[in-house]
Formats: sequence, C-alpha cells, structure tokens
Amino acid sequence: MIKKLLITLITLAIVLSVLVWFSFKTPEAKIDHLNIDANSKPVILLLVDSLMDKPLKKAMEEDRAPALSFLKNNGNYIPDVVSSYPTMSVTIDSSLLTGTYADQHQIPALAWYKEEEQRLINYGSSASEIYKLGVKQVLNDSIQHLNKDHLNKDVSTIFEDLDDKQKQSAAINVLVYRGNQDHKLHIPRIASTFDILPKNTDVKGPNLLSMGVLSQFSPENNKNNNVWQGLGINDAFSVNEINYLIENDMLPSFTFAYLPDLDKHVHEKGQDDLQGIEELDNRIAKILDAYPTWGEALEKMTILVYGDSGQAPIKENETEAQIDLTMLSDHYRIPKLGNPIEANDELMLGVNSRMSYIYLLEESLPISKMTEQLLPDDRIGFLAWKDEKGNHVLSGEIDKTLTFRPEGKFLDPYGKSWSIDGDPSALDISVNEENRIKYGDYPDALARLYGALHSHEGRFLIVDAKPGYEFIGEGTPTHAGGAGHGSLNKEDSTTPLIIAGTESKPPHNRVIDFKEWILQLTNE
Repeated sequence: MIKKLLITLITLAIVLSVLVWFSFKTPEAKIDHLNIDANSKPVILLLVDSLMDKPLKKAMEEDRAPALSFLKNNGNYIPDVVSSYPTMSVTIDSSLLTGTYADQHQIPALAWYKEEEQRLINYGSSASEIYKLGVKQVLNDSIQHLNKDHLNKDVSTIFEDLDDKQKQSAAINVLVYRGNQDHKLHIPRIASTFDILPKNTDVKGPNLLSMGVLSQFSPENNKNNNVWQGLGINDAFSVNEINYLIENDMLPSFTFAYLPDLDKHVHEKGQDDLQGIEELDNRIAKILDAYPTWGEALEKMTILVYGDSGQAPIKENETEAQIDLTMLSDHYRIPKLGNPIEANDELMLGVNSRMSYIYLLEESLPISKMTEQLLPDDRIGFLAWKDEKGNHVLSGEIDKTLTFRPEGKFLDPYGKSWSIDGDPSALDISVNEENRIKYGDYPDALARLYGALHSHEGRFLIVDAKPGYEFIGEGTPTHAGGAGHGSLNKEDSTTPLIIAGTESKPPHNRVIDFKEWILQLTNE
C-alpha cells in the first residue's frame, strides 16, 4: 500500500511540475503573410483519436451528433478505413502524411528500442514511464527528434510536397508535422533553466504550426485557459485555432488538426460510451458555426473527419486482461526503464498496449526459445519476426505457421503481390483458386505487418494480443474494463472517414492512400 502511494505521489508531482512549467501565458505566434490560393478550396482534416464506426452511428441514430450527421448526410461516409500498424497515433500520423507504412517512414511505434543509441524511445504514454525515462528525454524525443531525426528523410510529407508546389498548409496539435518552414517554439524560462528543453527550440514545419502551449495563434485559448488541459493538446484548443484562421481569412490549402479528447473516454469507459462523441460533435459544430450557415461552410471548405485508430474492449478482470511481459524477467535479464543497457542484458520491451516489440539484445538467444515461452498463452493472437529467410508468423494455434515475402504469385486486394509459404490462416488470410488474397480479422495484414517488421534495426519479436487483452510492462498504462489499441486486429485497425465538401474519395480505404488524394484535393 505504501509503495503504491509513493508511486502515485511521485507521478502526481511530475504531472504538476510539468503543468507549472508550461502554465505561463503563451504568446501568440506571429503569422507572416500567407499567399492564400484563392483558386483552391481549403481542406481541413480533423484527426479524431479513437473515433469508431459503431458508436458514431449509434450517436447519430440517437440524435446526439447533429454536426457529424450533417457532414455525413451531405457528403460521403466510409466506415472501414484501414489504419497503419501498430495502431498508435505517431505511426498512423506518419503513414497519413507520407503515404507509406512504417518500413518506409521508420516510426515504429509509440515505444520502441533504437539499437544505434541503445535506448528506448517513448514519445509519452504514461506519467510513470515519463518519470522513469526522464522528462527531458521524452520531451526532446517527441518535440524535436521525432520529426528531425526519426522520421525518414527519404520520404516526404504532405506539408513538404505542398510547399514545393507553393501551397500553404497548417498543423495544429499534431506530433508529426515536418515541413520546410522554420519555426521557433516558445519554451518557458523555467524549462530551459532546468535544462529540460533548449531555450531556443527551432523546428521545421508547415507554414502555420500550432502546438499547444509551445505555439498558438488564437488569443481565445489564453482567455479560456485551454492551455491547462493537456498543455493545450485538447479539442477546445485545436478548434479555437481553426476558427481563428477561418475568421481571419487565413485558411491555407491544407490544415491538419488533432482532436484527442475522445481517446480518453474510450480508454476508460469502452467504445459504447457516447459522451465523448457528443462533446466532439459540439466542437465540430463550432467550426461549422464560423460560417453564416453550415451549408455555406461546405461551399467554402472541404472537411474530412477521420478516426485514426479503433479500440478493442479490454476485459474487466485485470489478471485475465493483462499479459504481463515483465514476467519474462524471471528467465531473462531486462533493464529497468531509464537504466543504461549493460553487457549482460538480454531483452528490452517496447510495449504498445495491444502490441509489443520484444528485443533480443543477446545475440545467442534464439527466437524459438521466446516463441516456445509465449505461444502457450492463448491471449496472444500471433507472434512474428524476420530473418534472412523471410517474415514469419506463428499463430496461437501451434500448427499454423506462415512465411511471406513481397513479390510473388499471390495478389492482394490493393494490387500488391506476395510470396506465401505455409498456412495463410495464421493471419486469417484465405486464397482462392486464382491466387487472390482475401483478408479477414487482420486488414491489409501482409503489408502492415511487413511495415512493422522492417521499420527499424534490431533483432526483435512482435507479439499481438487478441481482443479483450493488452500487454503491460514497467509503468505502462492499463485499461481493464475499458478499451485499448495497438493490434493488427480489425477492431483496432478500421475506423470511419466522413468526407464533406467534395465528391472525391481516396482510391482505397487505407490511411496510406490519403496523401496523394489530399494533394489532389488541394488542386481542385
């Protein structure tokens, strides 16, 4: 009891300290002259964390989401857009902005091990993990290194491509924002004094960059104290920034805005709770209300509402629901979070809720030893790893093994060919007599899993949980009785897209098809 109390107090102290550091009034960012393209209809993409088809439709049927219903009824609705993998926001955002899976954009997950630097990267998943890894390290990784160093320089973002075409763009509260324009973030004096972040933090982003308390446009956010909630990373803050651009005739060709509040509702209460959707709807209505009528809003702009990942229900019983990967420390040496890697360390854990990377630091440790230990747990959907022979999948049923490689005689629904040996049902794949692939519980399974397996250097195993379960590690957040994401499963991986203000649709219902589609929209 005392130990739990101490952990709680330490965690609270960290959170309060960070809030104090950033609670000073944030000066509004200076907006230089924008060359707004009068011939281009502005596109606003609202990325809503954990918006899902079933609860959204239920909220609409019960008249609890009038703004979203208006957009759906006056546009197009796609219920099952396939996300990236793992289904964590930084990986999904990177796929959306670059049009690639993780093997190309190289952002493997929220938590992953960077072999070159021999350390765990975590962009911020819980206060406990932030404390153990160090506030300085987590903030620098998420604010600076994610875009500057980790995101592959050989792939371009929507922001960079638009800039090359001399079109303007904006990013509001998104972690992935790399562009060509220079920006200076406002770092409170106390943070630089204690060497948490450099006093002069220069980043490259789109023409307009808003990041909570670090950079903002709208004076309404200071007036309404929106900087207090999540350091400004909240729905009210994002909507005020959008409305400021609308009211001042400064909407660029493309605006990418993150609305995170729904995610917390779903994690805590599960996907059947509609309160979060009601609150989201009120925020979107505020954007539409910036115009004389909602109809005129759609004449003036194209608005896209997209849920970045779904969430699978997590069982209420913690012992049953949580697959505790720290138990591997009974057999292997695993370094504590924040401790340097030592020569005799054997494993490192990159826990991403319903998916995890298990890194084999000891070269002599065989993958087979790990699979034998993990496979008997019937809460695990599959294990996957790569070697010189290909990409391997072992399902929870011991006789189902699959090896696959790009290019071969089997064609998937997206026109990509694959070589497949073994049992395709290990990933719930069926193949017809014409060698056509049909995906089941794991949408676009081969390309997405290949993306994760080839997203970064190192020798590692991927473990993926069945619906109802999640992995836990040292200090990771838990969601028993609520919901979680990260998995390749369709419950985590398919989400809705509302398109209003244009008849155009992406060529395929996948997040990696958004980039070229959005670039085309900005030319309409």
